[in-house]
Amino acid sequence: MLYHENFRPKYHFSPKSHWMNDPNGLVYHKGTYHLYYQFYPDSTVWGPMHWGHATSDNLRDWKHQPIALEPDSLGYIFSGSAVIDHQNTSGFGTEENPPLVAMFTYHEPNGAQAKTNDYQYQGIAYSLDNGKTFTKYEGNPVVPNTEGFIDFRDPKVFWHEASQKWILILVAGDRALFYNSENLKDWNYLSEFGKDTGAHGGVWECPDLFPLKVAETGETKWVLLISINPGAPNSGSGTQYFVGEFDGEHFTTSQTEELWIDLGRDNYAGITYNNLPGEDRIFIGWMSNWEYGQQVPTEKWRSAMTLPRKLNLHNNNGYFLSNFPVAAITDQLEKQKPETIKEDGILHFKNPKLNQAEISFSLPSPVTDFEIMLSNDDGERLSISYNAAQNTYSLDRSLSGLTDFADSFAKPVMKAPARFTAGDSVPFSIFLDTSSIEFFADGGANALTAVFFPKKPYTHFQLKTDAPVSELSLTPIPSIWNTENQ
Repeated sequence: MLYHENFRPKYHFSPKSHWMNDPNGLVYHKGTYHLYYQFYPDSTVWGPMHWGHATSDNLRDWKHQPIALEPDSLGYIFSGSAVIDHQNTSGFGTEENPPLVAMFTYHEPNGAQAKTNDYQYQGIAYSLDNGKTFTKYEGNPVVPNTEGFIDFRDPKVFWHEASQKWILILVAGDRALFYNSENLKDWNYLSEFGKDTGAHGGVWECPDLFPLKVAETGETKWVLLISINPGAPNSGSGTQYFVGEFDGEHFTTSQTEELWIDLGRDNYAGITYNNLPGEDRIFIGWMSNWEYGQQVPTEKWRSAMTLPRKLNLHNNNGYFLSNFPVAAITDQLEKQKPETIKEDGILHFKNPKLNQAEISFSLPSPVTDFEIMLSNDDGERLSISYNAAQNTYSLDRSLSGLTDFADSFAKPVMKAPARFTAGDSVPFSIFLDTSSIEFFADGGANALTAVFFPKKPYTHFQLKTDAPVSELSLTPIPSIWNTENQ
């Protein structure tokens, strides 16, 4: 029965069946949030890439749609983005019915197998029915691989109001390349960024660039997301970011510290929505890691997405991003105050709905040492702790359930340097969903995401701390899946 299999998340997006990885083409139009994604409809491991498709009207409940883009003679359909061409600069639609234009990487498998250096290049397709069906542009590729980059992919496109042009960011090996265009078809190279900046332990992937106002001052900065695989701080895949300036041609930063959007091991390849009303910036990532993503012990499907998260930019001893699930996940749900027992400095409760819920609480600032333990009746457990002397969070899933399907899954313990905003108390939230945990400290100034595979649901919560605990609550989150959208 669909969405009742072992380990199946209940309120995170996952495909009906088969393999999924990067989110693609995140765009909002006419009341619909589109989630396209890398999809292989014939296996539960990676294969010839398509764009799968799902839609939502609230970022909580998703409906599966038919496959949006399939491979053709130019290659597989790798990652990319989508925009609404409001002024019909491309000529694909009209100003009354502006086209939704997707830009993606073609990956030509024969060239890849022959180890040529020009088998990845960029194509576009357009939709005149709000993203349901696409027509590929007959002039593809629109950005050929003339420089012979081995990795030349993952186009992110957006409209730059100040220059009145479309901006394209691509990644090429270990750097980002910037282009502009007046019509989405003819692109001009502008500049590059990153050859000597940031982490370079692996290939750069899935760029994104957008402006954000600093919460404390109201000034506007530009944020560049770059996913990297391998080379993340806790091994394998991760997403770094840079805070700086963009003038329509060049991105610059004075940042010297490596910054990561999430220091758990299972948040990768995330990008943000185009065309949102207002200035909100909403992010979705792939909730897995290339070190073991094709080996996790699910049977009919593989992978889920993170919850959609709102990004905010702060400046407290340096610029940094916070990210926290959008309000729609829980704003219509009832918070419960669990009945707790406290013994030997450990606060404990048991609840059968724990493994499909948000658990939240607050501790006084400055935060002292604590440990959270989540477990089931069989003793499988996952812990999150904070060491005040080292100012570091740790997440340990080595005893969380099934771990022997991949040598790298259980180790190392995930470590994350802590950041805090100003305040007398610090809020903490845990979103637990069958086989995943998303931990947020201080409103998302710190984030750790991890998957795990217990044989039984987690029902026990323990919090060991000498500090007074306030605002402890449990919010059960119902399944978003029913027979209508399966």
